[in-house]
This record gives sequence, structure tokens and C-alpha cells, in this order.
Amino acid sequence: MPQLILLPGLASNTVMWRHQLAALPSHLNTAVTDVHGRFQSVQAMAQALLDEHPGDLILCGASMGGFLAMEVVRQAPKRIKGLALLGTNARPETDDMRQLREGAIRFFEQDRALEVLRFNLPMAFHPSRADDLALLQTYLDFVMDAGAQQLIQQNRALMARPDARLHLGQVACPTLVMVGDADQLTPPDCSREIAALIAQAELVVVAQCGHMLTMEQPAVVTQALLGWLNRLQNQL
Repeated sequence: MPQLILLPGLASNTVMWRHQLAALPSHLNTAVTDVHGRFQSVQAMAQALLDEHPGDLILCGASMGGFLAMEVVRQAPKRIKGLALLGTNARPETDDMRQLREGAIRFFEQDRALEVLRFNLPMAFHPSRADDLALLQTYLDFVMDAGAQQLIQQNRALMARPDARLHLGQVACPTLVMVGDADQLTPPDCSREIAALIAQAELVVVAQCGHMLTMEQPAVVTQALLGWLNRLQNQL
């Protein structure tokens, strides 16, 4: 069985995958990559992941991790035996989003990251989570732990990311695409576009969920992943 690699989102880490990690079968030898915190471009991150995890792989990427997973499969299509893309977007950066990121970067440079993150919380989570203070604090804690320099570096990497739509039509491995029905950062239309471009794609829209699927609806996401992995194993 190929190794399963989990790819976190921007300034995220193992914490965002803790529910899934507790349920994933041991034979997958699951690892959570941190290449997004060590390299300055999506292309370099993808090459490092391939170098550090030899052999066949199954990739599960959320948000920025999804951008990265799509670049990994572009670089090494024959090594990727399964692809799960959660709350992500194949399109390149828009001018409007680039301006927003540049504005955020100025705040990060002024040591005002927490101010930016608190302002953006309503866009990251479903409105029903507004009073879930423990959940929101967990998110704030691991993003703040990443630090301002990581927030700057990773945002700049996303600003320069390639247009993944150009190669998704060549993806030949079974693919699971998941998105929250109320995702404001990578709206459902982005996932529908990805699923339409990949021949073997399965689309799952998670109800009552925003952008942070693995944390907001952990049981639903874990169940969907386990079902997909079981079906994938039967095809390998």
C-alpha cells in the first residue's frame, strides 16, 4: 500500500489532522508533511515532499495543502496513487486576493498577526461555530505558533502558485474532492471545477461547514476519507 501523506493548510500543522490521525489505519504509515514551512515556493515544496517520501504515495491536502498536492501530482504523476483535495482551489491568485495578502503581510511585519487572524475568523469557519471558543482558540494557537515569518513566506508562495487547472485533466489516479457548503475562502464552485477536470473524481459537499473541514466536521470528514481509502485500496 502506498504511504499516505497529509498536507496541512497555511501556517497549519498536525493539530488540524488530529481527528483523522486517530482513525487512520496503521498500514498506511501516515505522515504529516511540514515542507510548506521550509521552502519558499509551491514547486520547491512539492519537490522536497517527493524527495523525502520515496515510492508510491497517496496525498491528502487541505487548503494550501491541496495547492501543494496538485503540484506534487504534476511533478510525479506516476507516483501518486490517490489524491484527496479538501477545501482548495486550482486557480492561480487573483489580483484582488493578491492585494488582500499584501495588506495582511504588512500587518504581519508589524507584529499584528493576531489582529489579522481574529478579523478573518468568520471567513475560516461556519457561522454556527462562532461560539465554539475552544475550536477557534485551537486554530489561532497553531497559526500563531507558526509565527509572522512563516505567515509571510507561505502567503508569498501562494501568491506565486501555478495554475493547476492546466494539468488536472491528466490526473489519472482516483481523487476525492471535499468542500464545506459555506466555505468562503475556497467556495464550493472551486471544488466543483476541480472535480469536473479530473476524470476519476468524487465530489463531497459537507453540510454546515466552512473552510476548516477537518476541524469543523471531523467525524464526517474522517468517515468520508476512510470510505474513500477503502475503495482505493480495492483498486490498487
